[in-house]
Amino acid sequence: MKPTKTDTRRAEAESMPRRRFVQGLAAGGVLMGMSARSNSLWASQATTQTGGAVLTGNEFDLNISHGSVNFTGRVRNATVINGSIPAPTLVWQEGETVTLRVTNNMNMPTSVHWHGIILPFQMDGVPGLSYPGIAPGETFTYRFKVQQSGTYWYHSHTGFQEMTGMYGAIIIVPKEGERIKSDRDHVVLLSDWTDEDPMAVFAKLKQQGDYYNFNQPTLPKFLNDVSERGVAAALERRKMWNQMRMSPTDLADLSAQTLTYLMNGTTPSGNWTAQFKRGETVRLRFINGASNTLYDVRIPGMTMQVVQADGQDVEPVSVDEFRFGPGETYDVLVQPQDDAYTIFAQTMDRTGYARGTLALAEGMQAPVPELDEPQWLAMTDMMGAMAGMGEGGSGMQHSDMQHADVQHSGMQHGKMSMDHSAHGSMDGMDHNAMNMSDDAPSSSLEIPSKDVNHARTEYGASTDMRVDMPRTNLDDPGVGLRGNGRRVLTHADLHTYGGPLDGRRPTRELELHLTGNMERYSWSFDGLEFGQSTPVHFKHGECVRVILQNDTMMTHPMHLHGMWSELENEAGEFMARRHTILVQPAQRISFLVNADAVGRWAWHCHLLFHMDAGMFREVLVV
Repeated sequence: MKPTKTDTRRAEAESMPRRRFVQGLAAGGVLMGMSARSNSLWASQATTQTGGAVLTGNEFDLNISHGSVNFTGRVRNATVINGSIPAPTLVWQEGETVTLRVTNNMNMPTSVHWHGIILPFQMDGVPGLSYPGIAPGETFTYRFKVQQSGTYWYHSHTGFQEMTGMYGAIIIVPKEGERIKSDRDHVVLLSDWTDEDPMAVFAKLKQQGDYYNFNQPTLPKFLNDVSERGVAAALERRKMWNQMRMSPTDLADLSAQTLTYLMNGTTPSGNWTAQFKRGETVRLRFINGASNTLYDVRIPGMTMQVVQADGQDVEPVSVDEFRFGPGETYDVLVQPQDDAYTIFAQTMDRTGYARGTLALAEGMQAPVPELDEPQWLAMTDMMGAMAGMGEGGSGMQHSDMQHADVQHSGMQHGKMSMDHSAHGSMDGMDHNAMNMSDDAPSSSLEIPSKDVNHARTEYGASTDMRVDMPRTNLDDPGVGLRGNGRRVLTHADLHTYGGPLDGRRPTRELELHLTGNMERYSWSFDGLEFGQSTPVHFKHGECVRVILQNDTMMTHPMHLHGMWSELENEAGEFMARRHTILVQPAQRISFLVNADAVGRWAWHCHLLFHMDAGMFREVLVV
């Protein structure tokens, strides 16, 4: 019998020294031009340790070039800034004007995007929208006034350069001094690395969307299911997923079969170490600079107090663990009592992890936890509120479902009857222009609309699933974190200090759906990939409520450039100011946007391959 494509790739994977590949080399890193570890004092006696240099001041020179790296025992090409991965940490002062001269020493175009920074659109660094990009041999000068403070980062917005090492941290010191007091500061920049050519990885996904998913249901897992649920329930569970032609473990596009997970440019075996002294309060600035990985972060034996989200101070909340996707940042305070602690960041699909150590001295270690068992997606993740919110987002007994009612061709989950032709605009659904039911409070725009409207364009080849009854709760930690016995951060826990920037209520609602087709590996807004869509229009100065509904079974970190996204709960109450918001499967979330920034802006999923496969829109503010 001729081996199948799946048999071949599994054989290739089994021939790899997988454990070594997951943990990498102890001494892996940039082979040429590696910057020494640096310490810098920037405020209140706080120090930092990262994998690269720390640059302070108002003027910066950044040089982009090709480099060679070895994280796994194989020398590979990388894209580096000032010779290091990660790039230098930039320390700015709120209220000052910074000048950044970026020189392209490569033979291909490049760009730098200042993620989460409020600035003129010409300085945003998105080729085709902000500017043409930086041509080979050219220097582009970014200059803008720093209008905020907190933890941010920067990265390439050209091709897959971010995936090959082009990212770094930004720390902005508050003009009035830190409200958050700590004795020591450490940047913890998480990322991922593949030895493969990213273009080849992307091509494999276009050919087979689950190419790197090795957590598929197997016979041993079925037998385990039988022992826990019984034969009938186990068979019914698999029958349901087979009928829908979907995978219950479709949590991540890439896994440890191709990725090595890095903390400040260091592999798990390399054990990046952050030091502290007894009695100190330590601030850890977590940045997810990964290309395609959501991380679940915890420090066993230590409670973390979350004090900042996406650079904005929040009311402190104590947690054991938090999940964050590419683009997000969280600052936490810890008070270590023991000699050493493991900073453990396991991937959402539970195939690998990044790790480092918080210790009194270099060389000390603490036990590294075992990876949690991967959990299947629940009915909640596929069918939203229809699955029954009485379960508290913890999943359900799949055997209780009447699976015959579930039609994969369109995933008609609900029994709602709608006029789909109303939602035909490529700008999304403008609820202010619609006739809503008289008994819907959302008609006054006081609370977000719960009336689901699918665009005509969702009924095409680019969409294999639609949710008619999404969930709107913000207190679900997400698949893999439900009921794990740890206190896990959720959106419902976050409250930005000072409330909204602008207390106005929205004058209209804009509804957009996050859509995809895994078999085609197509990702989109409203079923339209970027090349097929037109810009979303905001009128300068208006306040718009944006509703994002996730009609897929994957979690999407959605990043709007140039303007804040002010997350609200289902009652329309302000929660948190964000620049990147995780939208879970079958979830409907809303946020307000004050369109105070004229120009052309990007809006996209921050999973790099999702963005490149089409989940990208232009936002035009005029």
